[in-house]
Amino acid sequence: MDTGTAYGRTQGSYRSELTHVGAGTPMGELLRRYWHPLALASDATATPRLVRALGEDLILFRDGEGRPGLLYPRCAHRGTTLYYGKVEARGIRCCYHGWLYDVEGHCLEQPCEDAGGPRRDRIRQPWYPLEERYGLVFAYLGPPQKKPPLPRYDCLEELSAGEFVEPDDSSIGSGGPQIVPCNWFQHWENVVDPFHVPVLHGSFSGAQFTAQMGIVPKVEFSTTGRGVKVESWRDLGDGNVHHRITETVCPTLRVVPNPRVDRYQKVESIGWVLPIDDTHYRIYTAGRVTERGALQKIRSRQGGKRWEKLSAAEHREFPGDYEAQTGQGAITLHSEEHLATSDKGIALLRRFMEKQLEIVADGGDPAGVRDEYVRFDAGNYLVEK
Repeated sequence: MDTGTAYGRTQGSYRSELTHVGAGTPMGELLRRYWHPLALASDATATPRLVRALGEDLILFRDGEGRPGLLYPRCAHRGTTLYYGKVEARGIRCCYHGWLYDVEGHCLEQPCEDAGGPRRDRIRQPWYPLEERYGLVFAYLGPPQKKPPLPRYDCLEELSAGEFVEPDDSSIGSGGPQIVPCNWFQHWENVVDPFHVPVLHGSFSGAQFTAQMGIVPKVEFSTTGRGVKVESWRDLGDGNVHHRITETVCPTLRVVPNPRVDRYQKVESIGWVLPIDDTHYRIYTAGRVTERGALQKIRSRQGGKRWEKLSAAEHREFPGDYEAQTGQGAITLHSEEHLATSDKGIALLRRFMEKQLEIVADGGDPAGVRDEYVRFDAGNYLVEK
């Protein structure tokens, strides 16, 4: 008799507490305790821009005095979208009846009312705080009384001569397009999975990086005060060892040194995985560079081509991170997994985030939320055997 067939199998399930990001969900409330980048600074202009983050649709703009604003889209008057509004010196004016709001949602004018609206001070368009840093616009979508400082990071602050910080919004590290149609957490877990590198990137994708990245490493995993750290050692056969350190850091930071290993140094860039909603994410990156466009040079290739240049047949023949992770489904079915010893980083990251969920549910401060200056261990280093 045949056994183990797919007939009669139970429906798989996923862990919603780790994957759902909407307001009021466990992970949604944890993520709302931190700042998240949701645009390039250059995206905040006099033309209203639709943005979506953590399941919320919002309007981004920059007023005539140079201040960025992020408002709930439905006008407090009659509910039409501010996407069609007109940006002026003091704020954004609704297209329907001309109510004017500043970047913090104060209603400044109600032109159809006598005296410009004597009760306009009672109206507040819902808004969120913004800060600009590293060429990105960061938003805080959480409880006002818990708002933390926007951190600075050593690898973007301590620059050598000729270096500057460059932002990027193309989702470097996703292996695919700018917006990826799957859950953010299954991508973030990939950062602490070093063993997929020699298999997926060293073989199936067509040797995406350098030959030494194809060496199966010796690995140690550890939990830090801010996330999970992965240390890999690759014997280069010349008396030297490539010591590579990668980190995941709360809330969604992927701290991954250049896989092309063009130099041995501290990590060059940070990627923030922005959950757009439960089934879409994108990555904003900031890195120290010496020439414009340098971050794009580390984008991966599959079969020698950029992702967007591959045909459907080539995507199947040369799968990369995008194919592997979207291939898990919009939200992977955790109940169908069979984790092995090589998946220790995955297990540690899940446990770490479970702990943060508990801390927030109990009214505490999650990991690193009050840090003003963060130092990383991540990087590519050359050590003697």
